[in-house]
Amino acid sequence: MFESLRRSALPARNSGILRRPSSTRPTIWLVEENGIRAVVKDFSSNGFLYRNTIGRFLIWRETKAYRRLKGLEGVPRFYRVMDGLALVVEEIKGRSMEGLEDEITLSEDFFRSLKDLVKAVHDRGLAHCDLKRAPNVLMGEDGHPYIIDWCSAITRSEFRFFPLSLIYDRFLQDDFNAIIKLQLRHCPDSVTSPELDRYHSRGRAERFIRNMRDRARAVLQRIA
Repeated sequence: MFESLRRSALPARNSGILRRPSSTRPTIWLVEENGIRAVVKDFSSNGFLYRNTIGRFLIWRETKAYRRLKGLEGVPRFYRVMDGLALVVEEIKGRSMEGLEDEITLSEDFFRSLKDLVKAVHDRGLAHCDLKRAPNVLMGEDGHPYIIDWCSAITRSEFRFFPLSLIYDRFLQDDFNAIIKLQLRHCPDSVTSPELDRYHSRGRAERFIRNMRDRARAVLQRIA
């Protein structure tokens, strides 16, 4: 799918620009082929040094995440990479979770499905690491949850040695905490006491791990 698409043809073939580039953020194009729509994350408009270092690195990392998640329902389908600078993935039609609680209230079933999706991601040895950004979670037109934007994701194997393993475990919990935060906005009565305890945990060991986690996250956010 989208094998005929070329990066140089994006300005002419796009169906819209979802986000214009900045010095460190790629262009997000919407394209269509044979009635199928896709989203293209394209670093080619960024500065020469940035696109050929950070841009290529982020495309490589996100591609690796999508390949690990291949076939998982709730994750956009990965189509291809173009010239190492642009990533083509399935368009998920739906609504961002950003501010959605001001318009509708999502059910406990939605969040149960979202937790199941995150658990399935974790079972494949991956942590998303950026679910606290509400736009990365979508409610699809089918009413099911979807997770997008995997450039900050880390794998278990990358953090397998102590103390990095503690940081990885913290990122796993952060993924679930991000869901709890959303759930508290929509259906707070459905959040269990153990979930609230984990969400508010502030022990000495926990603070130490959180500190290491925050340092790791700062590095991820600078490059993502």
